[in-house]
Amino acid sequence: MHTIEARDGTHLYSKCWGEGRPVVLIHGWPLSADSWDPITHALADAGYKAIAYDRRGFGRSMQPSGGYDYDTFADDLAAVIEHYGARDDIALVGFSMGGGEVARYLSRHAGKGVSQVALIASVVPYMLRIDDNPDGVPQATFDQMTEGMLADRAKFFTGFFKDFYGVGWGSQPVSDELLHLSWVTAMQAGLRPTLAAAKAFASTDFRPDLAHFKVPTLVIHGTADKTVPIDATARAVAKAVPHAQLIEYGGEAHGLFATQTERLKSDLLDFLGGSRSAFAGLDQASPEARQEIIDETTRQSLVTPMV
Repeated sequence: MHTIEARDGTHLYSKCWGEGRPVVLIHGWPLSADSWDPITHALADAGYKAIAYDRRGFGRSMQPSGGYDYDTFADDLAAVIEHYGARDDIALVGFSMGGGEVARYLSRHAGKGVSQVALIASVVPYMLRIDDNPDGVPQATFDQMTEGMLADRAKFFTGFFKDFYGVGWGSQPVSDELLHLSWVTAMQAGLRPTLAAAKAFASTDFRPDLAHFKVPTLVIHGTADKTVPIDATARAVAKAVPHAQLIEYGGEAHGLFATQTERLKSDLLDFLGGSRSAFAGLDQASPEARQEIIDETTRQSLVTPMV
């Protein structure tokens, strides 16, 4: 275990498995770094240095009163990267609200050291429904979430995780034990961080950050995701980032790290290994040549939606 001190003195819990090229994984709301364990274990076995950490306010990290905005979250990510001495050829993998840290790090920290990024069931680029984002989630939905957590947070998360994993009549993609583990993890977080982080991922507009996605980008999303709808997020990223590689998991809900663990492992490892060799030499290319290489290689390797 490593405890990392952020810029404002907040202590962040982290763990690092394996040796090799650094891959930093950022977890979703309201979970912790442990949700990545099957993936980080596979990455370590495949020769990567898998780094995961608990977002401030969640898991085993400190619960400060403030700092639950994406500028601070991105600075926390920068502190994690610096702590582990990762200086180049870094891959960032963000799940759900963790995609926001990826996007804001690329813009706020100029993508320092990053050579690949992956957005898994991510909230990027914008969750809230407004006139120019008609596929987003209505504000009333987020208001109901807040009311539910304030009234009875324990009961709220019992129902929340059923949609999160796609549990319903005739559908049980995860065990009751995993549902309980997720509930326990969510309850580890403080109420104030939980509410503030939800407000951040619901209201932060990452569309301006998309211009900073200048490295190979993998986007994976379930087509039946009720927690983070695919049209407002993954498909919007694919339209806005010409070299993004979109893989749609047909009929899958939000918690892909648990419902489609083996497939997610395979797709991530293919991306990390294949794209790395395909994009070799980019650093020495001119900006124009760099973009041409990215776009052409991505066109050749695009994975079509699976149904």
